[in-house]
Amino acid sequence: MKRPAVLVARAVFPEALAQLAEHFEVEPNPDDTEWGFDDLSARLAGKTGLLCTAGEPITAALFDAHPQLRAVCLMTVGYNNVDVASATAHGVLVTNAPGVLTETTADLGFALMMAAARRMSEAERFLRSGQWTKWRYDMMVGSDVHGATLGILGMGRIGQAIARRGALGFGMKVIYHNRSRLAPADEAPLGARYVDKATLLRESDHLVLVLPYSPASRHAIGAAELALMKPTATLTNVARGGIVDDAALTVALRERRIAAAGLDVFENEPQVHPALLELPNVVLLPHIGSATEATRRRMVGCAVDNLIAALTGGVPPTPVNPEVLARA
Repeated sequence: MKRPAVLVARAVFPEALAQLAEHFEVEPNPDDTEWGFDDLSARLAGKTGLLCTAGEPITAALFDAHPQLRAVCLMTVGYNNVDVASATAHGVLVTNAPGVLTETTADLGFALMMAAARRMSEAERFLRSGQWTKWRYDMMVGSDVHGATLGILGMGRIGQAIARRGALGFGMKVIYHNRSRLAPADEAPLGARYVDKATLLRESDHLVLVLPYSPASRHAIGAAELALMKPTATLTNVARGGIVDDAALTVALRERRIAAAGLDVFENEPQVHPALLELPNVVLLPHIGSATEATRRRMVGCAVDNLIAALTGGVPPTPVNPEVLARA
């Protein structure tokens, strides 16, 4: 009996490919080529499963062209590149990898916030360029993190993990805004206070964005929102590109309407708004929030487990559209 065929759209750990090969005929992408729609569609011919990232265009047209496709399994938390409604209509299961990167991304988010607050990137450039010749009272003066007000926009798993670091490790006062308020039992250990968005922007000393991307959250932070923030405040984005209006942010940073920013994600990544590259008061990272080996292995492993379960009669652990399973 011929085994099902699956496509792995990006380079992954060899062990993951070996695990898939125990069950399927596997077409890998060892060169890690970024496929557009046409290339991706051509390679999906005859495939019943797809393992991918949040970068591939998984559209309604793709589902129309490949009625044999049964599962799309992402190694990322985000899945806004997938037309989930169309997948569901075509009976295609979509899975993601939530939970496995929570703590690692929270580590990076907190580190990025601290780097922006204490001007670490700017200070390193200052030192490397030979400008450090003496101590001065106002040299690279930043802002305190301990005891400051930590504002979190989006209080899911990662937001709560960042809040724990701030409240329990640095004695920060935590305020947050979310689509829905946390249960009192979740708020209490953090001393977290639910506020409206405008209050969050006005009161935060360090604002961290951890909300999922959707059309509704696009440019959730734009010129109007930045205008509400303190001129001493920092903004950190470890959520998704497009949640911040990068053009508006460059103006706010250049004109010192806010003090600094730390960005791990961008609107058109891997392209970065050119003006951001010229500003001293922004820390820029290439979307490495989950980039530890252990976490990346867990992310890929989650996608592999989902794909094997979906195509061999098992129960995928993290379905995005579980209603598809109910039809089986």
